[in-house]
Amino acid sequence: MTVTTPDVAAAGVPPRLRGRVMEFVHQQPLGTISFFIICMMMIAGVFAELVAPYDPLAIDFASILGPPSWQHWCGTDAYGRDICSRLIYGSRTALVIGFTSSFVGSSIGAILGIASAYFGGRIDSWIQRIMDVLLAFPIIVLALVVVAAFGKLLLGEIDLNLIVAIAIPIIPRVARVVRAAAMSVRVMPYVDAARAAGYSHARIIFRHMAPNVVAPYLIMLTAFIAQAILAEASLSFLGLGVQEPTAAWGLMLSGNASDFYRQAPWMILFPGVAISVAVYAFNLFGDSLRDFLDPRFKV
Repeated sequence: MTVTTPDVAAAGVPPRLRGRVMEFVHQQPLGTISFFIICMMMIAGVFAELVAPYDPLAIDFASILGPPSWQHWCGTDAYGRDICSRLIYGSRTALVIGFTSSFVGSSIGAILGIASAYFGGRIDSWIQRIMDVLLAFPIIVLALVVVAAFGKLLLGEIDLNLIVAIAIPIIPRVARVVRAAAMSVRVMPYVDAARAAGYSHARIIFRHMAPNVVAPYLIMLTAFIAQAILAEASLSFLGLGVQEPTAAWGLMLSGNASDFYRQAPWMILFPGVAISVAVYAFNLFGDSLRDFLDPRFKV
């Protein structure tokens, strides 16, 4: 008979997973704090309609450039819109674009990295030369080129071409890291045994190689969410990303904020702090996840 302790049964979490979570909490306290910040951002973004005190698009001419107060915790902008509400709704924009861009770019990069390591030869050479070309451009420069070339393709308030523009520079960076991990897996005896047994390439890649590169993939995925959020904010600030009246952190730093930064410094202070905290939290969580999952960092 299997006896389950009441606390584990009540939590509904497998004991092994719960043990790993507690181990992460004890070993990576800063990573735990950053994960808590990320969870708060996700909750604010998902339940923005319930959390935000005001409509982020509501214009109040009687409250134009209002300083932080009990009615408006972060003040108001040049249209009288509540900055705190726009920050909360902006977290949804940042997380949707950041996570989607990072997931798409990291997944394509992981697939190309595994394929490059597994097949080798000309396929490896061609893939790596393409990656070299993409790596020659910084993330923001390549994103600018893609956005300028393809314009906008809106799905609701989200620009799909913006997601593609941010995802493309991520592909070669993830592909290089995953390829290095997959190269060491390719020479393992169980991969040779799978080839000798006549298994298909797809089965060997997805059942024997891909599970062994999940750790670097997750680390890169988490780390590049921060880069994607920063790239989205930069493009929105330059007028090539999210457009008015959608609430976005980078967009809140441009336009009227640059005109009234002396008279109303809170218009640039709070969005700047939000971007900094989000990027720092994801970077710190990615580093903590790397230290926890990579056995080479174990003491």
